Amino acid sequence: MPDIYQLKISLKHAKPPIWRRFLVSENVTLAKLHRIIQDVMGWTDTHLHEYEINGKRYGKPEDEWGDSNPDIFDEARAKLGQLVAEEGSRFLYVYDFGDDWVHLLELEKILKPEAGVKYPVCLAGKRNCPPEDCGGVFGYQDFLAAFTNPAHPNHQEVRESLYEGWDPEEFDLTTTNQLLWRIR
Repeated sequence: MPDIYQLKISLKHAKPPIWRRFLVSENVTLAKLHRIIQDVMGWTDTHLHEYEINGKRYGKPEDEWGDSNPDIFDEARAKLGQLVAEEGSRFLYVYDFGDDWVHLLELEKILKPEAGVKYPVCLAGKRNCPPEDCGGVFGYQDFLAAFTNPAHPNHQEVRESLYEGWDPEEFDLTTTNQLLWRIR
């Protein structure tokens, strides 16, 4: 049976930190890992993405306009365990090349699979994912300032742009794992 990787993903430069800890099979392709990351972080998968692992870039060799990029290795053909094999190894995942959400992933532990457990599974996390298209980490800081300050000139606009009850401090582990059940 393949080993299980305990990964921690953190949104770089986010203050306060936004992170998740989750388990995946070492045999997961980077394409499937992309779908897992989208669910654990709370993104909507509406933008391009790529990985940087050991100095190489992985993603979809053709972008949404059909242009081919020979510098990108096909994520559908790359398995995580073939590229990342040692505890403490780190790599990057970039989502939305406009907002440039850079995520740091770290292989924290290599575990044996537990009987009866289906993977992937999210173990923990902190804080809600930023809303899409809010300007990256630094735009998100401005967004939060408007969200939390009723006297801010953009307060009402920001509040209306979100679904009812959105809370930047909230992370819902149960809902996250329900999303992951679709991927199993």
